[in-house]
Amino acid sequence: MTDLVIFWHRRDLRISDNIGLDKAYQQSSKLVGLFCLDPNILGRDDIAPARISYMLGCLEELHKTYQKLGGRLLIFQAQPTQLIPKLAEVLNPKTVIWNEDVEPYSKARDRQIIEALKEKSIKVETYWDQLLHKPGDILTKSNNEPYKVYTPFWRTWIKEKKAAISESIKNLEGLTDEEIKIVKNLGLIDLPTAKDLGYVWDYPLILAPGENAAREQLNYFCEAAIYNYQEQRNLPAIEGTSQLSAALKFGVIGIREVWQAVLNAYENSRSDEATENIETWQKELAWREFYQHCLYFFPELAEGPYRKEFKHFPWNNNEEYFQAWCEGKTGYPIVDAAMRQLNETGWMHNRCRMIVASFLTKDLIINWQWGEKYFMQKLIDGDLSANNGGWQWSASSGMDPKPLRIFNPASQAQKFDPEAEYIRQWLPEISSLDTEYLVTGKIPPLDCHSCGYPQPIVDHKQQQRDFKNRYKQIKNT
Repeated sequence: MTDLVIFWHRRDLRISDNIGLDKAYQQSSKLVGLFCLDPNILGRDDIAPARISYMLGCLEELHKTYQKLGGRLLIFQAQPTQLIPKLAEVLNPKTVIWNEDVEPYSKARDRQIIEALKEKSIKVETYWDQLLHKPGDILTKSNNEPYKVYTPFWRTWIKEKKAAISESIKNLEGLTDEEIKIVKNLGLIDLPTAKDLGYVWDYPLILAPGENAAREQLNYFCEAAIYNYQEQRNLPAIEGTSQLSAALKFGVIGIREVWQAVLNAYENSRSDEATENIETWQKELAWREFYQHCLYFFPELAEGPYRKEFKHFPWNNNEEYFQAWCEGKTGYPIVDAAMRQLNETGWMHNRCRMIVASFLTKDLIINWQWGEKYFMQKLIDGDLSANNGGWQWSASSGMDPKPLRIFNPASQAQKFDPEAEYIRQWLPEISSLDTEYLVTGKIPPLDCHSCGYPQPIVDHKQQQRDFKNRYKQIKNT
């Protein structure tokens, strides 16, 4: 056994505030970072080119950080279940360490690797890093079970003590020439491009990758936008959200560092209104954790609806309507603007995510899983637990005490984009039309014809009645 410790990076592409990495560094300064480009993930049909580009940008910065510290980040394009036991066998490390994940595939993969390493008598340590409270910490008081409803989860979650920020590693020892030769023989690669991996993203990334950019964004948000978050988070025409979703997805910023920044903002607040705004964002962080806890304890969520009656819901699943929704050609301006934003940037405002999800499921009466997959094929911040939780919330098939919500696209536009600024930005072909037409969607056919914009493909009121009737029928069966 050598003094070497292997730390396997996954959803924690950073050096600071990394619990598993800190534990590894406490054991030895001869620490090597590892990242596997897993073909089981990269070969899926729900991977977004923007997300791959962002991840590779984060890896590039992490690789440079390791070099500055005197260490090395090893990158392989290989099956982790095969590579990691083989790598550990030839390098004979003191320990192999990583941070755990909630997703079903990750859990199954990790169990397989742990068994393989134990067979080789190689020590394994795993930690929880991506959550303020790991699964099992927040349970119902009555019967000690996972929460299935957000509000009581939030009440318990906010009262529990949060962990402090983990120490950053300061310097590392390099690998020996023999160790470098070994890892090269195992297929060590240079950092590839997205195109090398079969993905093409030709647009600028809307969110800058890497630990430094994430910290800058966090500081910017907590110094200004957080104090107006409650109202501005719902206005898609302005940058009123934290824009940290991709950073949290890939762990380029630690959740404890984020929480500490929120507490600092709370201490600096000077009014009840400011503190209410901060609490609203804290609730959003709790939503993130609620969905991850749900996926951990109920992995079947990844495969279908939580509510059993929805397993046989009579969806229309009209392919032509779905294509119009994907392309932003439904004839509903707020819906189409949001879908164009998604397609052109790899990101969509959260209020708009709810609007388009409701429209797909309640107006077009198309299975929410179609939309869930399309989002994952496009989103730079696509995350299984958050995306699945959001879509099931919108479809009324998930964990929610008030399951039937139907958004009226016109009402949503009038309330959250009253001057049609967002609509005009993403639908330039109708930007010259009167605001009233844009926010209500009642564009005269002549104007639609002249600019090439489609008339509404369905009638909202009629579809709303249709969905309610179907919902009533499955509830009574």
